[in-house]
Amino acid sequence: MLRRVPFCLLLIAIAIAPLDATAAEKPTLRAGAAMVDITPPLGELVVGNWVPIPAQHIHDPLHAKCLILDDGKNRIGFVVCDNVGISREIWDEAREQIDRAGAIDGDNLLMSATHTHSATRATSEKYRPILVAGIVKAVAEAVENLEPAKIGWGSGEEPSEVFNRRWHIGDERHRRNPFGGVDTVRMNPPSGHPTLIKPAGPVDPEISFISVQSIDGRPISLMANYSLHYVGGMGKGEVSADYFGVFSERIGELLKASDSDKPFVGILTNGTSGDVNNINFRDRGRPYKPYEKMTEVAHKVADKVIDAHAKIEFQEWVPLSIAHRDLTLDVRKPDAEMQAYFASIKALPEGAEEYHRHQKSYAGRVQRLLEGPDQWDVLLQAVRIGDLTIAAIPFEVFTQIGLDIKEKAPFADAFTIELANGSYGYLPTPAQHKLGGYETWMGTNRVQLDASDRITETLLELMQDLK
Repeated sequence: MLRRVPFCLLLIAIAIAPLDATAAEKPTLRAGAAMVDITPPLGELVVGNWVPIPAQHIHDPLHAKCLILDDGKNRIGFVVCDNVGISREIWDEAREQIDRAGAIDGDNLLMSATHTHSATRATSEKYRPILVAGIVKAVAEAVENLEPAKIGWGSGEEPSEVFNRRWHIGDERHRRNPFGGVDTVRMNPPSGHPTLIKPAGPVDPEISFISVQSIDGRPISLMANYSLHYVGGMGKGEVSADYFGVFSERIGELLKASDSDKPFVGILTNGTSGDVNNINFRDRGRPYKPYEKMTEVAHKVADKVIDAHAKIEFQEWVPLSIAHRDLTLDVRKPDAEMQAYFASIKALPEGAEEYHRHQKSYAGRVQRLLEGPDQWDVLLQAVRIGDLTIAAIPFEVFTQIGLDIKEKAPFADAFTIELANGSYGYLPTPAQHKLGGYETWMGTNRVQLDASDRITETLLELMQDLK
């Protein structure tokens, strides 16, 4: 016998059921961001040039910045540090401490360095603890700052500040290498040289970005990505975040983020810029005052982001996921002929004429490769944010590789962050290896010649797993 349900209770049940179903069907996206000062003490060596020099002045602070995203099921994050490059061992040390804290799985963090050439060596005995503590604190504070949020992404273009720095040049004297040979191309040839022929590779003018706001529209963070090596032009012995820091401040100003009492975190990551800088070698150009050029570039990039930002659509929820895999790569080793050549270089008397000014430096680099491990396990990551995917590569990556990933990625939008989760040197394509040049030299590039193909293949597989 069926039991009768009172009519009033039936109406209440009907009214409530759709509300419960709607609530269950509508998960919440949360986001939090933070930045922590990781400026080194004076006296620490500023690296990024051939000869490190002690830091004499802090022009602007260095930061560890973090953006955390949580879709209710998965929690992922990005950490970006103002540094020329950070080894996997240091990132892993920070990850272990983050894991112990328990707020986020360290494997769910994509960690990268900006590649500023005016920061301290991450492996310095004095600086390493400061850096690791800053990373851990930035992640903890970003998690604490999690709040309901909305997210959007887009891109603009700034072609005027990206130039391929590898050139075909007729004058053979400018193509000598430290191995006693002659390359086909030259990195950073003399500007305006009459025998310049053409650049050896492409550029990528796209500025990709992710923007995160509170539900009521307050800016929380904007993380951009541009394939420009760095700008430079700072004072001697001065510490600076380079144009990455200037952009981060400027984008906050343009978004009027200072109107809020809650901190906004602007971030600029490095794209695939291993063979790109902002020097137009066809034109000698005018001289710039210290910090003038980096400010000009940062403001141009920020302006293009703001133009594109006005057109993006924010979403109050998107699926988030991350995949990672270790890839084993062979380390390059000198053959007997190269070892004999550098033995003769080391035996040269002081003041002897040199075939190449860096030949003794590369004698040391090649020897270290010979004595080091035969293989490296490099960490690769792919992140999914809705229909956007982000690749992470622990090298200074040639632009063509990033363009290939954008074209082949199984998502509507894609970009790559370089110097992520490690710093193993330059990553040319096999075709660029054949041309020679600084970035391909053993000791500058340290892994097997087809590494870029294997890395691209692995990343596309990871992206497919996220689909």
